[in-house]
Amino acid sequence: MPQSTLITRAQIEKRVAEMGRQISADFAGSELIALCVLKGAVFFCSDLMRQISLDVALDFIQVSSYGNQKYSSGVVTILKEPQLDMRGKAVLIVEDIIDSGLSMREVFRYIESRGASVVKTATFLDKPASRKVDFKAEYVGFSIDPQFVIGYGLDYAERYRNIPEIQVLSD
Repeated sequence: MPQSTLITRAQIEKRVAEMGRQISADFAGSELIALCVLKGAVFFCSDLMRQISLDVALDFIQVSSYGNQKYSSGVVTILKEPQLDMRGKAVLIVEDIIDSGLSMREVFRYIESRGASVVKTATFLDKPASRKVDFKAEYVGFSIDPQFVIGYGLDYAERYRNIPEIQVLSD
């Protein structure tokens, strides 16, 4: 079912390194927690963490709005809560892709409610044309058109996550 390559492995590596440098500069002197959104952001988060030149704590959150569908249901459920105390700390939410913005808006609000002093978002992919709510990530790997993509952690029904590049999923 995978179709064409949209973003190559080399492009991914270059952009993640650039993002890591920018995040390192922006959070210098902060007590930073990277909050990886499971499952899709694991590949991106792992690579990004190696590019950040700061001491970073790592935690995880899992949310669901897709199930086994190609489109978000609009209902956001937190399946796994973070374990670290975020009060007074800078939190960088690390996400694989932002579509409608609904999931990220809910995760952002949740982290703010836990007392983080600063909350910012780094997303590997952004689909601004698919936005249903006003949400803008501070760090964006690539902006793409509204199409269903897989690879580099992104899946369709738990398949294709291990593809090392971003591909468009054909029907």
